[in-house]
Amino acid sequence: MEEVVEHHNMQAALKQVRANKGSPGVDGMSVDELPDFLKAHWPEIKDQLLDGTYQPQVIKRVEIPKPRSQEKRKLGIPCVIDRLIQQAILQVLQWRWDPTFSEFSYGFRPGRSAHQAVAQAQSYMEQGYNVVVDMDPEKFFDQVCHDHLMSRLAERLPDKQLLKLIRGYLQAGILADGLVTAPEAGTPQGSPLSPFLSNVVLDELDKELEARGHRFCRYADDSNIYVRSLRAGERVMASISPFITERLKLKVNESKSAVDHPQNRSFLGFSFTGGKSPNRRKIAPKALSRFKTRVKELTRRNQGRSLGQVISTLSEYLRGWRGYFGFCQTSSVLRDLDRWIRHRLRCLQWKQWMVYRRRKAELIKRGINPELAHTAAFSAKGPWRISHTPGVRIALNNQLFDRMGLIRLSAHRRIEPHSNRHGRDPYAWWCGRGDAEKRLPISIPGDKKDESLCISRTRVSSERNGWSSV
Repeated sequence: MEEVVEHHNMQAALKQVRANKGSPGVDGMSVDELPDFLKAHWPEIKDQLLDGTYQPQVIKRVEIPKPRSQEKRKLGIPCVIDRLIQQAILQVLQWRWDPTFSEFSYGFRPGRSAHQAVAQAQSYMEQGYNVVVDMDPEKFFDQVCHDHLMSRLAERLPDKQLLKLIRGYLQAGILADGLVTAPEAGTPQGSPLSPFLSNVVLDELDKELEARGHRFCRYADDSNIYVRSLRAGERVMASISPFITERLKLKVNESKSAVDHPQNRSFLGFSFTGGKSPNRRKIAPKALSRFKTRVKELTRRNQGRSLGQVISTLSEYLRGWRGYFGFCQTSSVLRDLDRWIRHRLRCLQWKQWMVYRRRKAELIKRGINPELAHTAAFSAKGPWRISHTPGVRIALNNQLFDRMGLIRLSAHRRIEPHSNRHGRDPYAWWCGRGDAEKRLPISIPGDKKDESLCISRTRVSSERNGWSSV
């Protein structure tokens, strides 16, 4: 516990909590008010943490719609002071436990991402494992057994006061509809500790799969096992399901778990192509549908905002979406989405011009032949059809949208993640680039053996770029 309340650890936790922002808990305190609160009350709270008398506050329950169903996802919002303490605990436990987690676990771990999990799945398919066993625990975060989780933590955590505090956070009351209830199971989604605790529980599943020699990748509670045939997949499903229910005390979602070809399933928003160009990453159909629904909301024709304002808001969403789904390998889909978005924006602008004479004047002002502008302005076609005509497409061309700051999805090219997809070390791959005489030795930070690796560097001298001493 002394490590948790140590000054530098708490400072780092405070910085992270303020960066995460988030909504106030049941006490109504915002993240911005936390520093002043700590100045007045931290010595008292610290003493309570050290002597084991600190009591976590009630958690506020919030329900949000799930993207793939009509169900609601239950989120728990702790008070900011509890978020701070949980973040401090996480920082102490993470660096001790993370190195022992499976190499094929990618969720909520430093230096790992969903892209690496998808790339790992793709590498299995390239090796001929073209059947996936999609295991989905039912309501995982709501069904985690507290006793089983605490026993896992106690195996490596001798601090009884810290264990008592973690159990207190697991069993903290939940405020929903004006009533406070004590949870019998689960880790509240929304707390800083919850993702780490989920990895502690599911690491047992990872170790079991590794012991059996299965090829798998897991991101949070989304586990995929890759085999060579449907029959083998059925055997794996039949043997792993009892392990999840009996050993981990969880339920398997029968409706979402399946044995199928990866082209028919989605994994972290991605799927894979078949046919003549198999095993290429593509955006899953449901993810595309959600994207189009959101873009339609942002480009409604009756929202009373100018085209520039709409593009500004839309580009913020597109930038984040592209940062994740730009990892796909089907660039034609991104180009089609770009065309579809520009089509909707042309419809929006055409609708806002409204009056026939103004439409004609706007087209002429943008360099359209008066006769062509007259034909388009007085056409009986609706906005969607008229936006396909040459006059409107030339007046509201791609370069105009570029100048207005519209993000192009197809302009994004993402570098492959640093995953060992082909059974080789990424450092070794870099060492093999370029001519041997043009390599620079660069020491690995923290390497006790003081070994060095060679990274190709051509054409540019080291002195000109500040590499005088490496």
